[in-house]
Amino acid sequence: MLDYIDIHSHLNFPDFDNDREEVIKKMTDEKIGTICIGTDLKISRGCVELASKYKNIWATIGVHPNDSDEDFDKKEFKIVGIGECGLDYFQLNKLGHSVSTWTPSAQVEVKRQKILFERQIQFAIQNNLPLMVHCRNSYIDVLDILNFYKKESPELKGNIHFFVGDKEVAKKFIDIDFTISFSGVITFTNDYDEVVKYIPIDKIMVDTDSPFVAPAPFRGKRNEPLYVKEIVKRIAEIKNLDIEIVKKQLVQNAVNTFSLKNY
Repeated sequence: MLDYIDIHSHLNFPDFDNDREEVIKKMTDEKIGTICIGTDLKISRGCVELASKYKNIWATIGVHPNDSDEDFDKKEFKIVGIGECGLDYFQLNKLGHSVSTWTPSAQVEVKRQKILFERQIQFAIQNNLPLMVHCRNSYIDVLDILNFYKKESPELKGNIHFFVGDKEVAKKFIDIDFTISFSGVITFTNDYDEVVKYIPIDKIMVDTDSPFVAPAPFRGKRNEPLYVKEIVKRIAEIKNLDIEIVKKQLVQNAVNTFSLKNY
């Protein structure tokens, strides 16, 4: 039985090439599991290979909005979700906050990302799998797309990864039965305390997004799934709940959303 599940890590990235086995051993010793997240075809295959070796690691397949757009065949993979997929307007937002103010090339990029995202939503629906959604500076458009498909396919579900929105946005995702995961960001800023307090504990999950954005007290270092404990501790503090209750609930949330087995 695991004490923690980090639902979003990139454990097969080159950042872990020198000590991946050591990190996984520590995870096993400390009863920590993770979902290794695909960002393109090659990375997705690596996630599946890693998950096939360890009971406390699972895999998704997907194409990050900033990566290449190869197609998948579920028959190739043993997976628990589709993603990370979605929209990333971080660079585009520097050109303006409305699509109408972006350059023609930026609008072409928005269209490309939306087509790629919708293809993966359709793939998820066809295979009855949850989504792992990346939405950087793009909550409105992501919600519009998910709402459209939710009407067509009410069974569609998933998680909004690395959430940095407000309560209003959070409510809209919860209303379509999506969960929301928080990263190490909540350990070094109070900007999201109110939204953490607002979201019901059964709708929250935790993700390290390792090797990126290590939580306090590890800021500036390579992030690892092991550090998921700091995020869970912070959620318990913000919500003023017993840490053991929070640990159990967050594990159960991950198990429920991604139909995890052997945990």
